[in-house]
Amino acid sequence: MNQIKNGIFSFIIPGLGQYLLNDKQKAIGLFAGAVALHLAIWFFMNNPAGSLINTLYHAYAGYDAYKKS
Repeated sequence: MNQIKNGIFSFIIPGLGQYLLNDKQKAIGLFAGAVALHLAIWFFMNNPAGSLINTLYHAYAGYDAYKKS
């Protein structure tokens, strides 16, 4: 059950699942990457392709937290 919970948390907020697993460096990196990606997409690529990239990044973060649990 913790696997699913960590994966969902990290999908919603990239890095949160890793933080709950005490992988603080990866959590900070994923969160900072998500903020940078959101800003870049908002300014330069505010279209469906940007939304897809953003969703894929969130899915990667969720999968990473899920497989490490």
